[in-house]
Amino acid sequence: MLYASMLVFAAIAAVGICLLAGGFGSLAWLWLLPVGFIGGFLLAFLLAFLFIFILCSRVDTSVPQEHDDPFFRKVTYLYAEAIIPFLRMKVHTRGLEKTPKEGRFLLVCNHLFELDPVVLYAYFQQSQLAFISKRENNDMFIIGKLMHKLMAQLINRENDREALKTILKCVQLIREDEVSIAVFPEGYISKNHHLMHFRSGALKIATKAKVPIVVCTIQGTDKVVDNILHLRSTPIELHLLDVISVEEMQGRTATDIGEQIYQMMAADLGPDYAPLDAENP
Repeated sequence: MLYASMLVFAAIAAVGICLLAGGFGSLAWLWLLPVGFIGGFLLAFLLAFLFIFILCSRVDTSVPQEHDDPFFRKVTYLYAEAIIPFLRMKVHTRGLEKTPKEGRFLLVCNHLFELDPVVLYAYFQQSQLAFISKRENNDMFIIGKLMHKLMAQLINRENDREALKTILKCVQLIREDEVSIAVFPEGYISKNHHLMHFRSGALKIATKAKVPIVVCTIQGTDKVVDNILHLRSTPIELHLLDVISVEEMQGRTATDIGEQIYQMMAADLGPDYAPLDAENP
């Protein structure tokens, strides 16, 4: 919607410039039209950037966010939807119809690039996802403040006691029906893009809160920047593999569940992303 509005604004601006320059009676419109369109689009982009910048400048991330903010969530979804075509990402989905329609859940996905949350926000809008995020992301320009308003939970990956506090906070948020939680169980962006072994502690969120686990994979986001530089579009694959029910998790450890999810992801990912032979269990 936002991206389409920007294109419409650019088209109107281009036609307006041609009309002000004397209409379409001369050949001048042949260059005025594309120049006006580009100029109009850049102006629309600037206005969209200024809006989100001013909006986020008022957010104080040092103040705990106790409830999901519906206005910031709607704005985030609008911008996420716009970023995807703007960066020429062609997202192909599979299995999203399995997403639980009622109740909260824990979503897990492999992690390739900073754009992964953007895709998940755009395609799980009804689920009110709140991400578990590394503490450094809190300082990211604009993004950190948006995630703060959307109940992102910061985790200290180097301190098990602090990490446990984050996990327990996520359990609380699910039990209070505030949000569903999303986590990248690898803990880090994979440097070689192949699936890494999991930190299964975050899966305790599902076992303690007694909610299902939605297992997803994503492919292609790591190629977006290079493709943009070469003026190419990027195919993105977003697959919902399965939903592990509460009953299936009864009596099992987080490590055991994590191994099951790892094998599910490994079987679905293509050769560019599946675990290297040396990393297979």
